[in-house]
Amino acid sequence: MNLEFNKNEDVMRRMISAMNKRLEKIHEGGGKARAEKEHEKGKLTARERIAMLIDKDSKTIEIGAFAGEGMYAEHGGCPAGGVVIVIGYVSGRQCVIVANDATVKAGAWFPITGKKNLRAQEIAMENRLPIIYLVDSAGVYLPMQDEIFPDKEHFGRIFRNNAIMSGMGIIQVSAIMGSCVAGGAYLPIMSDEALIVNKTGTIFLAGSYLVKAAIGEDIDNETLGGATTHCEISGVTDYKCENDESCLKEIRKIFSKIGDYDKAGFDRIKPTLPKKDPKEIYGIFPDSKEKPYDMLEIIHRLVDDSEFDEYKAGYGKSILCGLARIDGWAVGIVANQRKVVKSKKGEMQFGGVIYSDSADKAARFIMNCNQKKIPLVFMHDVTGFMVGSRSEHGGIIKDGAKMVNAMSNSVVPKFTIIIGNSYGAGNYAMCGKAYDPRLIVAWPTANIAVMGGAQAAKVLLQIQVASLKAKGEKITPEDEAKHLKLITERYESQTTPYYNAARLIVDAIIDPLDTRTWITMGIEAANHSPITKAYNVGVIQA
Repeated sequence: MNLEFNKNEDVMRRMISAMNKRLEKIHEGGGKARAEKEHEKGKLTARERIAMLIDKDSKTIEIGAFAGEGMYAEHGGCPAGGVVIVIGYVSGRQCVIVANDATVKAGAWFPITGKKNLRAQEIAMENRLPIIYLVDSAGVYLPMQDEIFPDKEHFGRIFRNNAIMSGMGIIQVSAIMGSCVAGGAYLPIMSDEALIVNKTGTIFLAGSYLVKAAIGEDIDNETLGGATTHCEISGVTDYKCENDESCLKEIRKIFSKIGDYDKAGFDRIKPTLPKKDPKEIYGIFPDSKEKPYDMLEIIHRLVDDSEFDEYKAGYGKSILCGLARIDGWAVGIVANQRKVVKSKKGEMQFGGVIYSDSADKAARFIMNCNQKKIPLVFMHDVTGFMVGSRSEHGGIIKDGAKMVNAMSNSVVPKFTIIIGNSYGAGNYAMCGKAYDPRLIVAWPTANIAVMGGAQAAKVLLQIQVASLKAKGEKITPEDEAKHLKLITERYESQTTPYYNAARLIVDAIIDPLDTRTWITMGIEAANHSPITKAYNVGVIQA
């Protein structure tokens, strides 16, 4: 181990430690005092419910833990978007679990809550995974109703998806473990089965106060919409449970009797660990996003037996393509190479840039993986496509379009890991969020933006200076330096993985050592959904 390795390792460990501290705070939800209030009511918190529901010692991955971080400060914040979502195992069946966090504004829906719930349903629909809703919500957060209620991707879309999933044969089970009011009442009742907890669970279109105001009727919430009412009078719910624990056990019983599913048939053999130590990734990945490194060394520490069968190794060297196995699953990997390499003609190619030959190679490899029914894994550390007269005259736009077309039309599942830079059209070509990756995650070292901070800040500075000069203001070099610093800081704050995770542009920020877990659980989920479309890339110019 050399000094550079040790320095890199120290930086990465500090970044992961900082990430984990932020997660610890998020996991507290609305705080310990509010959690205690839930306990006093005889209720468990959202995370306690999930922990009791899932199979003991089984793997889980959490979607959107950082959702809402740094947002809604004027409303008191919304940790994890007020809802906890995991992919895990219940009675041996992989499923999506959605649990409202009643410690955060009584589980009310903020705009990010809606977006996060829709993401959970999207994952369930794409992968045909069963979904469990643990309902405990006061409904729409009224001060922001205009941003969560009326639009296409707002609150109502949840119930539309309930209906669509039902038509697709996707299992939905709901447990009413607290409040379930107004439009939100449709979610559990549009599920296949609904459970309700006695004395703490209630479901109605309008609570007792609104009923009094609307029609003058005096009635308490329990009589209006409690467990006894809906299990013995209305027949709205199917199972009456005495407490949270018995409710969760009943869900496990339901899932223990679910039949098997049709599989997509992705190839898997007995898993093996990488021969090269994955922990060495900490020291290999550089402490600065400008420094080169060999992406092959990262790949060798993620794949089984550290075996990577490289495709067209001597051609298009700024992108690595090849076949490997991750936890036994066959995968096709497309990764940006950051090492400085030489082309046949001898000129230097700087890593992270996509050249014409690299785009052409990647397009062909993506098509091959689709033909062979092999899931694709994209590993981002890309600054964009090569610019300049030589590239333009060589048809870089055409070759980039080939790659985007081949990737966009893929019928095999795609998984995106952003480990470093993810800039501009490079983000698009490497299956950014707009291109429907089944899961998309970032390492703490990721940066996502239309271009790098230094370049963008200089462009923005030129625009700002020109505007000030047009108004007759004099700009000194000192003024320019001051403006550049402010612009750079503001721009770069929007490129961090945390900014993007807060807005659900990525599903999670993960420790690099968890990359294999996310990919294997993602492919297992995707294996629930057989491929029904033929691969057709449409028009690609030669």
